[in-house]
Amino acid sequence: MDTSEAVNPKPSFLKQHGQKLIAGMFWAAAIIAYVIYTARSGLGPIETLRQLVTFLSDSAWGPLIFVALYIARPLVLFSAGLLTIASGVLFGPVWGVIYTVIGANLGASLAYLIGRTLGADTLQQEGEATGIRKYIGRMRENSFETVFIMRLIFLPYDLVNYLAGFLKINYVAFITATILGSLPGTISFALFGASSGLSEGAPEFDPRILAASVGIFLASLGISRLVKRREQTKPEEVRGD
Repeated sequence: MDTSEAVNPKPSFLKQHGQKLIAGMFWAAAIIAYVIYTARSGLGPIETLRQLVTFLSDSAWGPLIFVALYIARPLVLFSAGLLTIASGVLFGPVWGVIYTVIGANLGASLAYLIGRTLGADTLQQEGEATGIRKYIGRMRENSFETVFIMRLIFLPYDLVNYLAGFLKINYVAFITATILGSLPGTISFALFGASSGLSEGAPEFDPRILAASVGIFLASLGISRLVKRREQTKPEEVRGD
């Protein structure tokens, strides 16, 4: 018998594909609920979407539902960028950013917890595939700075969350670096959504908000390029390669 298999047994099917199964069940339930609702209400896709948007933006439950969706997002494999843009459309430039920051960081905390308890095998495979291994030693030794840099240079958001949990780095350092490092991108995307937000159910374009969004996004790209260049010029032993 191969001793390596005895030491490192193959993970179970559920451990390997549990997240995908949860995502599949979520989307299947959402599609079934949509079909049932449209069939009973007699509404078309556009009318159904308009009702949903109106409910989320006008109802007191809307922000709570949005934050809950953002918390569950790592489990259902939905794009963080699209949800952040939607926050600006639904809630405007100020509350959209606030709700996104709350939901995104609670969702990051959930992914961190999952990584801390269940994600070892998945993270090892994905880390090798994305070249993230060089950050592992640094995350253990200098958690805040490393996570902050990883956020600034737009490394895969959920992978960083799971990896931080797997390595069991200090949670306070992780979440603080996540909030600060992700804030420029969050503001930019939320402002982009707010620039084409809704007024009484109709699209309303605001070029000033769009210009602010583009400016913040370009600034964050510039910062990320400077950080990447700084990382590439570091000696290998400093970078943790």
